[in-house]
Amino acid sequence: MEKKLALSLLLLRLGVFIVMLMWTLDKFINPAHTGKVFAKFYGLEGLDGSTLTVLACLQLIVILAFVAGALRRYSYGAILLMHAGSTLSSWQQYLDPFNHLLFFAAWPMLAACIALYLLRDQDTLLSIDSRR
Repeated sequence: MEKKLALSLLLLRLGVFIVMLMWTLDKFINPAHTGKVFAKFYGLEGLDGSTLTVLACLQLIVILAFVAGALRRYSYGAILLMHAGSTLSSWQQYLDPFNHLLFFAAWPMLAACIALYLLRDQDTLLSIDSRR
C-alpha cells in the first residue's frame, strides 16, 4: 500500500507541476497575456514586464521546489494557495459553465493540491525532503 500511495502522490505532484510550469512559462513568453489575466481575474492592472518577470521567477522557484519535493510544507502550501487563488478568482466563469467548460478543470487540480498538502509527509518518492 505504501508504494502505491507514494507513486500516486508522485504522479499527482508531476501533474500539478506540468500545469504550473506552463502557467509560469506563459509569464516569461507572453507577458502581455499574463498582464491581461492579472487585470481581469485579480484586478491588478498595469503590471509592467519587469514586475511580471520577477513574479515568474519567484513562481518558477516555488514550482521547482514543489516538483523536487523540497520544503514540502512551504512549497506545497504555496502551490495550494496559488491554485486556490486562481480557481476562486475565476468565480464568474462558473456562472456561465457551458461557455467556460475548461475552467472546471481547476477543481480536480485544486483537490489534488489539497491532497498533496495534506499527505505531504507520505509523498516520499523522488522527494528531496524524504532523503533528509
